Amino acid sequence: MSTTTVLLVNLGTPDSPKVGDVRSYLSQFLNDPRVIDIPWLLRKLLVNLIIVPFRAPKSAKIYQDLWTDKGSPIMLYGENVKHLLQAKLGNEYIVELAMRYKNPSIPSVLERIRKTNPTKIITLPLFPQYASASTGSALQEVMDVISKWWVIPELSFISQYYDHAGYIKALLERGRQYDWTEYDHVLFSYHGLPERHVDKVYDEGLCNEKHCETEITEENKYCYKATCFATTRSIAAGLGIPEDKYTVCFQSRLDKNWLEPFSDKVVEEWGKKGAKKLLVFSPAFVADCLETIIEIGEEYQEIFEAHGGEKVQLVESLNDHPLWIDALEDMVRSH
Repeated sequence: MSTTTVLLVNLGTPDSPKVGDVRSYLSQFLNDPRVIDIPWLLRKLLVNLIIVPFRAPKSAKIYQDLWTDKGSPIMLYGENVKHLLQAKLGNEYIVELAMRYKNPSIPSVLERIRKTNPTKIITLPLFPQYASASTGSALQEVMDVISKWWVIPELSFISQYYDHAGYIKALLERGRQYDWTEYDHVLFSYHGLPERHVDKVYDEGLCNEKHCETEITEENKYCYKATCFATTRSIAAGLGIPEDKYTVCFQSRLDKNWLEPFSDKVVEEWGKKGAKKLLVFSPAFVADCLETIIEIGEEYQEIFEAHGGEKVQLVESLNDHPLWIDALEDMVRSH
């Protein structure tokens, strides 16, 4: 029987909120040369001697706040999506879930797939907008593992889907749960990246010279900043949000040389302006996680209140919404 395996890949999660497990997760994540793209020795010294030892205990406390009785939200939603998509696709497909960092690891899941002798493998990283640090890293890991197999089946990769009609439809359905006109301003908050990451997309010139805020071209179609703005335009158009009523911003920065404006600073500025209610979309995260539940839902709420605001309302991620499963099914079947 001809079978196609669908490999869903998300970023990952510590095995538990204990300091040791968080330290192990951060070490694997931050030592990835596609995440911190500096010379090998400098990265090792920076990550293993400075960032991880100081960050792990603090991050563990945040993960303890995030953790549920059933475990990590990103893992729970991932498993739900895997089973729901399997039910949609039927017996001609086998759906698997792997995490780029920690468990279930890409090598272990691919070894299980290899033993089934698949006709084809479709790898679908759960990152709508391409970035080398997320999609690129996941695809490289998959290729590195499969390249060592004696028998290599037909392979297909879905690099991004920021403009997929089903993905946008699902986001719009989430957004319609809230009346944006009841809020002083709408934020579209995406995970941040160092500016040099988007500059590396181009053979010539820099991102800020490519009109990434206003259009998608053949040159910038894999630029994370350009696709974030394009995603925002699609959602805003679908919900009828005028351009002066929303801001595209970037969260989770490590230093000042990251994509701007910074989400926390935008929240602070609107509080100082007298705004009382903000609505925040997070379209780069297809599953609620630390960056949405804690960073936006709790930390930004505290920042907003500290500067006179009242409510930061997070629009839930797609998680296991039926329209999101429909979108994934369409992507798979089109490949």
